Amino acid sequence: MPYNPVTLAAPAPRAERMSYAFSEGLVLPDGAVTILRPHAGEGFDPVEVDRIQMVQGFRPDHDALAAAGFNVSVTAEPAPSVLVCLPRAKDHAHLLIAQAAALAGQMVLVDGQKTDGIDSILKALRGRVAVNSVSKAHGKLVWFDPRGVDFSDWTSGAQTVPTEFGPMTTVPGLFSADGVDPASHMLAGLLPPELPARMADFGAGWGYLSAAFLARSGPEVLHLVEAEHDALAAARANIRDPRTQFHWADATSFALPDSLGGIVMNPPFHVGRDARPELGLAFIANAARALGTRGQLWLVANRHLPYAPALEERFVHLSVLAEDNRFRVWHAKQPRKVKR
Repeated sequence: MPYNPVTLAAPAPRAERMSYAFSEGLVLPDGAVTILRPHAGEGFDPVEVDRIQMVQGFRPDHDALAAAGFNVSVTAEPAPSVLVCLPRAKDHAHLLIAQAAALAGQMVLVDGQKTDGIDSILKALRGRVAVNSVSKAHGKLVWFDPRGVDFSDWTSGAQTVPTEFGPMTTVPGLFSADGVDPASHMLAGLLPPELPARMADFGAGWGYLSAAFLARSGPEVLHLVEAEHDALAAARANIRDPRTQFHWADATSFALPDSLGGIVMNPPFHVGRDARPELGLAFIANAARALGTRGQLWLVANRHLPYAPALEERFVHLSVLAEDNRFRVWHAKQPRKVKR
């Protein structure tokens, strides 16, 4: 079964902090409230649902929030109030706050846990703008009037990463945005010179492993499957090959009408700071469903992750191509057709 983003999402008691802030005198301007990067399962009481317009590019969260009745998009529109759900990466947090300041007519709000770095963000904001804040549930809600405040130094944009396949573009907030992930690099070097005709990259990110696939002989079509909209946009810019097809989709449930000959993946195993190996297990299960009877899977993962039993259950042939003190590269062939 595909994983459930609601059950995997780390608790984020934003509604508790917002309710407390309202009781302490916070009054939002009339009109719409844009919320940047909310997660599935979160509530935003006491803000009325019909005032909220959410911006979320991670497909499982996007779809779960839409199913819960929220208005969700991948692009942000100006609004009197803009709330930033603080991400972990500092450069991504700065970028979202700068975007919020440009979008907000009267008020920017920033909400985050202490473990997400809200204290350092609050300190940085106090150096440039008058800030109000409340503390609750191991986090803070911060708000300020952005009018006339310059956040241009926080608007970090795309950067170029050197790879053996040429320079590639990334943006803040993506996995391994500063350079090639060493696990993916290890896997890329172990792909055979000849690959099946119908291929897919599950969790393609900004396209590094897809470039490795396309550098081999054999592929006639390559499906890049990526749940993060910004990552897929970077992959589109990086992979300009007529054999490619791009899918903004959850790799744990993505399906094609025809089976695949091969899949490569370096599946995620964290949600926020929490290790969630069941996410990688869901990738493996869906890869087995997507492959044909002679299909092959190339997978890299941290050595400690409990993937071996799932791979043995789902594939007839399994081998370890390489491993070191951090990573293990698996090659699995001939998927077993087990019940979903």
